[in-house]
Amino acid sequence: MTRSVEEHRAAVAALIDTQPGEVVPLSRARGRVLAHDLVAPISLPSFDNSAMDGYAVRAGDVTGASEESPVVLPVAADIPAGRTDVPPLEPGTAHRIMTGAPMPAGADAVVPVERTDGGTDRVSLRHAPAPGTHVRSVGEDVGAGSVVVAGGTVLQAAQIGVAAAVGYAELEVRRRPVVLVLSTGSELVAPGTPLRPGQIYESNGPMLAAAVEEAGAQARLLRYVPDDVEEFLARLGEQIAGVDLVLTSGGVSAGAYEVVKDAFTGRGVEFVKVGMQPGGPQGAGRIDALGGVAVVTLPGNPVSSQVSFEVFVRPALRAAMGHPHPDRPVVTATLGERWISPAGRRQFRRGVLDAVRGTVAEVGDPASHLLAALARAECLVVVPSEVTELEEGSPVEVWLLDG
Repeated sequence: MTRSVEEHRAAVAALIDTQPGEVVPLSRARGRVLAHDLVAPISLPSFDNSAMDGYAVRAGDVTGASEESPVVLPVAADIPAGRTDVPPLEPGTAHRIMTGAPMPAGADAVVPVERTDGGTDRVSLRHAPAPGTHVRSVGEDVGAGSVVVAGGTVLQAAQIGVAAAVGYAELEVRRRPVVLVLSTGSELVAPGTPLRPGQIYESNGPMLAAAVEEAGAQARLLRYVPDDVEEFLARLGEQIAGVDLVLTSGGVSAGAYEVVKDAFTGRGVEFVKVGMQPGGPQGAGRIDALGGVAVVTLPGNPVSSQVSFEVFVRPALRAAMGHPHPDRPVVTATLGERWISPAGRRQFRRGVLDAVRGTVAEVGDPASHLLAALARAECLVVVPSEVTELEEGSPVEVWLLDG
């Protein structure tokens, strides 16, 4: 069966359910998606306070004060930030006050210390403020009952700051899907161990696990599984508890030892050819025998595997977590060289972007095994399936990989 890229994207997206909310401490909320609107239980500020270090006064008491004709008042009290037993301001007096300290009842303005002589018993005031000058009023920033952060917002430092300011110690965020990542192949060995003839280091698992985490989900890495159907199914069954998605790489082509295809065929996973390069052989479905867990199978060539993740899995995971922008940022750039592309297959070629000139150039070539070129790439350049030739200077769609 052959699918378009859009058809397979839809098939993968349908497998990953919208995630419910969970409550996490504020310290663990960064990067998570807020499940619901965050409503302020208090006003911000919650009390009138001074915006300056200076002297709280009644504006009427210092009318006409100037550099040439200062008004001198007795200092009746000190009000540092955090004081809770603030005495009222009597007419004809001033209170020395610090930034953020509560305004005393009766005061309606603050004279900055720079406009005074800084006195502690008596103060010479050389400025006549209007009522409200240098006073932060209750609710000036946030009114109690108002929405301070909209649901669906990805929480970063500023949103966490305002949540803390209005009193939240915990926030309800979208749960992170758990993705079991595994690679198959008897030729695979763990990095750091000696290689024997015919063996290669297993790279897809760490790469895809990192991609899952970077997308915002949780990865569980199951080290390479040999090309044996029964052992593959047994290992998978041992690890499936609490998993939302099984993500495999390798074993889905037309060879004689395609363990993923052999294990999942007839059990709920549909294997297809997608009109793209790299990454044509794909699979997706649910395994009833394993509790209906969602499964997405990616090809085994490293570049094919990672590009397939970017095209199909990453946006589905992020959409399930409620991300407002599940796809990579897309820009249009000018091709810096001439390209040839196969008919009938949408190409995703690795590139580097010259942001100043607005041009993009290929890294490596379209082959699906060039992992070092992928590591140097800053973007994916999309060549439509109906296009077979692009001249230098042609406009192209570019997916930014660092966005």
